[in-house]
This record gives sequence, structure tokens and C-alpha cells, in this order.
Amino acid sequence: MNIKSRLLKRLDADIAKAGGAAQSASLKVQRAVARMRHGQMSQAREDLTALHLLAFQHPNPEIAAWLHYAEGLMSYYTDFSSAAQEKVVRAQQMAKAAALAELGALCSAWLAQFAYLRHDLPEMLAQAQVCDEQAMPNDHDARYRLCTVMGLAYDLTGRADLSRDWYAKARAHALADGDDASLSALMYNMAATRTAQVRRDALSHGLVQGSGLLLGADSISHYDAAVGGSVLPDLTSILRAQILTVEGNYEQARSLFETHLPQTMAAGLARWSSSLLADLAWCRANTGQAALALQQAHEAESELDALCDADDRAAAHSRLAQVFTALSETAAAARHDAQANAGWLAFAEQQRQWSEALAQCELRPR
Repeated sequence: MNIKSRLLKRLDADIAKAGGAAQSASLKVQRAVARMRHGQMSQAREDLTALHLLAFQHPNPEIAAWLHYAEGLMSYYTDFSSAAQEKVVRAQQMAKAAALAELGALCSAWLAQFAYLRHDLPEMLAQAQVCDEQAMPNDHDARYRLCTVMGLAYDLTGRADLSRDWYAKARAHALADGDDASLSALMYNMAATRTAQVRRDALSHGLVQGSGLLLGADSISHYDAAVGGSVLPDLTSILRAQILTVEGNYEQARSLFETHLPQTMAAGLARWSSSLLADLAWCRANTGQAALALQQAHEAESELDALCDADDRAAAHSRLAQVFTALSETAAAARHDAQANAGWLAFAEQQRQWSEALAQCELRPR
């Protein structure tokens, strides 16, 4: 697929007029990162390999720091492994030693995102603060990611009214940078958080809202097709399957899960596995596949571990209680129902703690 990214075109032009080997190499690293964020992983790998050879032949601390950063993102987009965190931390240290403020701000923004994904709130806020202090107003890449992370954090607490301004600033920075991959990711994150809230309401309170979520998911796919692809297209299809499940369109949801869930799990997103497998089991239970539904439910149980986020854990238990009830497995249903109730209380406590911490946070969207 041909990438039509405005950011890539600008980077090509900047590389052509770069004033030295270090500046040219750092821009080429940024171009490789842009390519991987559009799903062009093999081309990005070739670019980085060539830059590693250059760095070996002509050692330079600036090139080395940028390469550590890029390799961290390559690890993140490949399998979401802990290696991503380690490499970006190293890049941050090297950026500080070489006085590379732009790269330092970028590393802090990404480390804030990694901390958010681990639900490590103190580390997320600490890295966000460092990024806010280091990033210039026109460091659009770093500020986009900072604003996105803070928007996600407020959304986790159920405060869409407070996340809205952060997302608006994130969008403004992505537009200013011509970064179509970031605009796509922002569309996905906003649609995913809305879907997560509707799904939580449906599972914990029995509330089903017709909120136009499918339109948002379809918009992501259309945008990605227009600009030249995304790094994880299966996620949008999984999001669509979750929406269809909540809306009761089990046949279509099951088909999407069957097609895209294996790739999603293979990508290293283990913390979502139990919740998504439970959704698939529910779809099977509602489309006449009782035996497969039971097998899928037991598989979902086996995927419940410490990696699961609090809301996904509670959602998995709620969904499994529904599945086992439908399959007349009353003891298992009762067990998961009790665990779901405890899980939703734990998530409510997490929301309270995050709300308090964010209320004391002095960061503002800019």
C-alpha cells in the first residue's frame, strides 16, 4: 500500500537538505519510525539496519541515541515486549548525556505511554511532567503523545469532559506535523475508550446504548486506507467486533473475532486476551455453537492472569458468567458473577485513585 503521509514527504525534503551526517541520520531514523507506524515494518527494518552500519563505521552519540529510540518503538510495534521500555529508557539517558532535548522529550512521552499501559500512575505522571518541561511548543510529536496519554488517563476515570481538551490538543499537534499515523491512532484511541465505557456499562449495569460507535470504527478503516495503512489494522476489526457484541449482532462479531483475534493475540496483547475470548465465547453461545462456546470460555479462564487490566478482568468475569449461565453451568456462572462484582469494585477504586491524582496534577493541555 502506498503511503500518502505528509510527515514522510516533509522528512524526505528535510533529509535532502540536511547539513551533516548526524542530522541526516536522525531524520532518517524519524522517517523509519514513521514508516513502521504506517505498518511498513520491513522497509523500516531495512532503513534502521543501514543506519546501524553507518553508526558502526562512524560512531556518533546522537545517531546512537536516536537508534536506541527507534529500536524501542520497533519492539513495541512488533510484540509489545518489555524490551521496548528498556531501549527507550536507554535512549532517554543517551539523549540527556548528549543534550538532545527533542529526543529526550520524545522518550519521556513514550515512557509515559508505556507507564499508562502498565497502569503505573506515578511513573506516567513523572514522565509526562518531564516531557512537558522539555518539549518546545513546536515539538509536535512529543506533545501529541503527551496529550494523548493524558486524555486516555482522564478517560479511564470516566471523565470524557476532561479528556476532550487533551484530545483536541493532540489532534492539533498531529495536524501541525502532518502526521497521519498519529491522527489515525488518535481516532482509534477515542473510539476504543468510548467503546470500553459502553461495554463496561453493558456488563456491569446492563445498560446498552446506541451511540454510533460503529461509525467511528469504520471511519478509522476509511482513513487508514486513504493515507496508506496502519501498524495494527487488526485492532480496528477487533474494536468493531466488540461493538457488534454489545449491540447483539453476534454472527458478524463472531466472524470478525475468528478472523482477527489470532493475529491480535500473536502481536503480544496478552492483557486483552481473556476479555476478548470471553466475548467470542458469548458470540458462540448465541449462534448455536454451545460446545465451542464452552471450550472458548475455558480458554478465556486460562488467560486470566496478572497482566489483565482491572476493567478487562472484571469484564471477562461478567461475560463468562453470562456464557456459563447460557450453557447451564450454574456453579461456574455463580463463581464468575462473584468475581465480576469484586472486579468492578476494584476498578471503581482504581478510578477513584486516578481521579484524585489527576486532580492534583498541574499539567494542562498545550
